[in-house]
Amino acid sequence: MFDLHTHHDRCGHASGGLREYLDAAIDNGLHIIGLSDHSPFFCEPEEHHKPGVAMAKDEFPRYIAEAMRLREEYRGRIEVLVGVESDFFPEHAAVYRAVFDQYPLDYVIGSVHVMDGVDLFRRERWMGADQVALKAAREKYCDLVAQSARTRMFDVLGHIDVVKAACPEIMQVATGAVDRMMRDIADADAVIEVNTSGKTKDCGGWYPSIDLLERARRYGVKITFGSDAHDPSRVGDEHEAVRETLRELGFRHWYVFTQRRRVSLPL
Repeated sequence: MFDLHTHHDRCGHASGGLREYLDAAIDNGLHIIGLSDHSPFFCEPEEHHKPGVAMAKDEFPRYIAEAMRLREEYRGRIEVLVGVESDFFPEHAAVYRAVFDQYPLDYVIGSVHVMDGVDLFRRERWMGADQVALKAAREKYCDLVAQSARTRMFDVLGHIDVVKAACPEIMQVATGAVDRMMRDIADADAVIEVNTSGKTKDCGGWYPSIDLLERARRYGVKITFGSDAHDPSRVGDEHEAVRETLRELGFRHWYVFTQRRRVSLPL
């Protein structure tokens, strides 16, 4: 049992410190826990751009150092993987890659949280959007996820249909961009996560939805699991339900990472 997507209080919108997430993982029977808090906005001029969204730049090395110390402290009780969740901004990809290459990370999750300069989780960005606008937004989002895959700088692609979080109706808009995204993910040999935090948003359920998981299986896209816990109580949330569903869909393996190397585990 494992969970590769967790946060903690450095990001400003999660509760609990790293140790609390490790203890929760042990209490919930996990064998592997991945620490993957939000990276700073490395290309913004401020030291701490958007407090409450991501950690300050000078916190990042402290985060890595604390995670490494805890990995040694908890050795023999649970395997601790040290990662990060990175925003994907195409124009800044090289800068983020260079920063991450300086640290002994086990994996990097690449996620699209912002589009056209506006957070996807803000309900007001979708107010008054008609079908034409929703289709354009879904297509742009799918293209950004596909671009993130093509960079090959991420080990995991995070919540690949999070565009639905505050706008569930966007998933009713049909577009070929979804299959193009999946083909690009498969061609890049990238791993996507089943992320169970969608239940905490307007959309409900998981990211990605079952129909996208069926497409992932058809295109041969690899899978991992993350709760996206922002509270220790959610660590490992619905792990076994996800495992069962993936097996029903025809998946037989999922993946964890160590030192940026992919490791296959049987479902």
